[in-house]
Parts: sequence; structure tokens; C-alpha cells
Amino acid sequence: MLNDSTLFVFALDLEVAGEFDHVAKVIVGVGKINATYELTKAVYHHKPKLIVNLGSAGSNTFKRGEVVCCTKFLQRDMDVRGLGFQQYQVPFSDIPPILNYGIKIKGLPEGICGTGDSFETNHFSSDYNVIDMEAYSFAFVAMKENIPFLCLKYISDGADGMAAEDWNVQVHKAAEAFKKILF
Repeated sequence: MLNDSTLFVFALDLEVAGEFDHVAKVIVGVGKINATYELTKAVYHHKPKLIVNLGSAGSNTFKRGEVVCCTKFLQRDMDVRGLGFQQYQVPFSDIPPILNYGIKIKGLPEGICGTGDSFETNHFSSDYNVIDMEAYSFAFVAMKENIPFLCLKYISDGADGMAAEDWNVQVHKAAEAFKKILF
């Protein structure tokens, strides 16, 4: 599955931790706008045959230190119900509220990733069980460009009152966990 035409995408260099310096990669920064812009540029530069997003995420469903394969994505901060649209639906778009675009890896738990431009410290929705700030954007660009997409999230925190402290401790462990699964 992985080869020379695979592009690895990370939000932060902290998530790489020197473990992925031997592959084609892009560090996009935090948030949906940065993610969309930087990945789109990288797609046109690298012309990948596969996009792999590896990153940290919160969850109150999965355990800290667990790697989850996300295959469904929604924009948790997209809410235009006041105009008659479904929650998470992009108005006047043919894209469903839940974007189902991702490769599954046998043996890894599957998650639904809620992407938004906020760091969740009080997660309560049952619509998604993995919380991040970029994956929907990556899945969207990959789908639009017809490039297969793999998204693995290292659960760094419980998306609760301890999320910031837990993330600061756990984020450094993500790259090693990903390397064990992929190489």
C-alpha cells in the first residue's frame, strides 16, 4: 500500500517527532483552512497516489495511546440548521453531512472523526467519537482529487477538562505508534 508516491500529512512537526523524515511529507499547521490550503499545494507538487494523515486526536470513546483508523468525517462546527440544513451539512453542496472517504486497516478500530476549528475540552456529541482539527479537510481534498486516503489518529486525550495537559504529554508518542503500524 505505501510506496514512493505516498504523501504523509501532519498538522504539526510534534506529531512527526523525527520518525517520518525519510518519506514525502507536508506539515500543514493547525485548523481546516491551513490544512486545505497546504494539502492542495502539496498534491499539485507531489502528485501522490495515496495520502496518509497521521495525527493526534481526542476521544472519550477510545483509550489514550490507541490508534484509530478514521473512515468517516464531519465538520463538527458546521451548523446551518437555522436555514433549514442538517447539522454538519455544507449549504448548497452535494456533499453529505458525513463524508465517507477512507481506507480501512484490518485490526484497527474505526472511528468517525469530527473536525473543527476548536480544541474540545467538553466533548458530549455521540455523532463522532474522534475529535481533531484537520482530518475532514484532508479527506475532502483527497476525495475531490480522487486520491485514496488513509487517516490514522493517535488518541492523545479524552476531549475533557484534562485534554490540554494530556495532549502535551501524549502527542510526542504518536509518531512511534504510527511507525509500528505502518513500517
